[in-house]
Amino acid sequence: MERRDFLKGVAGLSALAVCSATDGFGASKTVLRRLPPASDRQIRVALSGVTKGASEAAMITGVREAALAASDFSWLSRGDAVFIKPALNSGLPYPSTTSPVAIAAMVSLLKKKGAGRVIVGDMSGIEHVKLSPDGLTGSTRKLMEASGMAGAVQAAGGELHFFEEAGWRAFYEDPMAAGTHWKRGLMMPNILKEVEHIILMPRCARHILAGCTLGMKAAVGYWRTDTRLEYHRDAATFHEKTAEANTAQTLLRKQRLVISAADKILTTIGPDMGYVHQPENGIIIASESVVAHDMVSLAWLLENRRHLPTDKKDGFVDASPLVARLANYLVVGKLGGFKPTIASDALIKNELKTIWDDRVLNHAYRISGGVPRLTIDALGGTLPADLQKLLSQMIIVP
Repeated sequence: MERRDFLKGVAGLSALAVCSATDGFGASKTVLRRLPPASDRQIRVALSGVTKGASEAAMITGVREAALAASDFSWLSRGDAVFIKPALNSGLPYPSTTSPVAIAAMVSLLKKKGAGRVIVGDMSGIEHVKLSPDGLTGSTRKLMEASGMAGAVQAAGGELHFFEEAGWRAFYEDPMAAGTHWKRGLMMPNILKEVEHIILMPRCARHILAGCTLGMKAAVGYWRTDTRLEYHRDAATFHEKTAEANTAQTLLRKQRLVISAADKILTTIGPDMGYVHQPENGIIIASESVVAHDMVSLAWLLENRRHLPTDKKDGFVDASPLVARLANYLVVGKLGGFKPTIASDALIKNELKTIWDDRVLNHAYRISGGVPRLTIDALGGTLPADLQKLLSQMIIVP
């Protein structure tokens, strides 16, 4: 089985030669992609600095200030219900999952702004949770409790919601504005119909399959198992489908803000395990645009990967395209069994040297009218000038 999958993966790479050049034993080298032209859109990204070892109070202040700088909250009316979508692929603590302190800060801010229900929820990855028409294994609730997120949410006055607990039929098909690589709409949880607004709270991390997991990748947590199966099985367009999924009609209508705590960064392997780097100056990233957010978040991930200890750099598991490909076959097997696995495409992992190498972002630019021009708003002198300059240079359209 593993040998057949390996040979199928090599064949798949040959078919995708327009996207990647390959050398022996399935290693791949990303070919520079032509970017779409820059758009006239000027999008602001707010950054708040957080020093290493900062107190919980300082983190709460940073989250609050970044959120208020990124949005005026005019969309929020008194009594409105808000859904906060974290990244909870496992039960591991931040930065393997979203920061509990950041989540609690956002819940408290929304409550002070007049929100009614503030609901925090997700459905964890197939390694831990599997929902099928016949039943359920695993529990996102238990994983959220283990991560520390559940207690923080409840202490701040928020509610918890876990998609799998409502069952297979508690999902609806949501069409995409740009879904050309999907065979059908996304199966999204019914709870999103009950809220007026959505706030996305991902983390800044490496991902063994995708190369990175930021805002757009966090959308996977919404999806029912059959949508996740299509995503992983048809892996030749894995990255493009990630971008397209963020044009789901519900997200276009209701998502107001994307905000990440990034004072700790999972810089290798991912999405769960890897080396955690904590720079002297961390940041909170906030924007009304998930694309703009992810441009800065990826720049920050790459900058922190430059500072890895020597013994953590370029490990085989972290860097190997073959490992990513085989890992994706395992995911397909868990999601759908033997037949989808042998029919699945070979995954080509992003080789990320700059933000312009990311297939997810590059496709997002194409389907949204071009590369946005970003303005970094560094708040209150909390971000060193040299760090602001560095990030600004990394996101300038080449």
